[in-house]
Formats: sequence, structure tokens, C-alpha cells
Amino acid sequence: MGKIINIDREILGGTPVFSGTRVPIKNLFDYLETGETIDDFLDDFGGVKREQVIKLLELSNKMINSSADILHENFA
Repeated sequence: MGKIINIDREILGGTPVFSGTRVPIKNLFDYLETGETIDDFLDDFGGVKREQVIKLLELSNKMINSSADILHENFA
């Protein structure tokens, strides 16, 4: 699949975006926080592929789990 996230100062001042687009990653989480679905997000941001969203959510899950493990090890 390639890169999921792109960070480039020339694109939205370095805001993390979905690779190949100018769609900020934060937009996905904003949609999900307000109860909208992945399909709603994809309908509104046609340049983003479903596979990118799924991979991003998987990556986020791994990061959260890793952070929880690190915190648990340091505070146990």
C-alpha cells in the first residue's frame, strides 16, 4: 500500500495528511468523534482510500497499545 501519512511543510504547513491528498488525518478522527462513519468520511473526502483509513486505524491501535504497555511497565 505504501505510505499512509504524509508530512510536508509545503502541504498545509506540515499538518499530517493522508498520503497523496491534502486531507488532514485529524479530519478522520473528528468525524468519528462526532458519530459519523468511515463511509461518511470517505464520501466527503473522495481522495482518501478505504485501505488508508483502515491502515491508519490499525496503526493508531498499535500505538495506543504500545503506549499503554510502556506506561504500565513504568508505573507498575
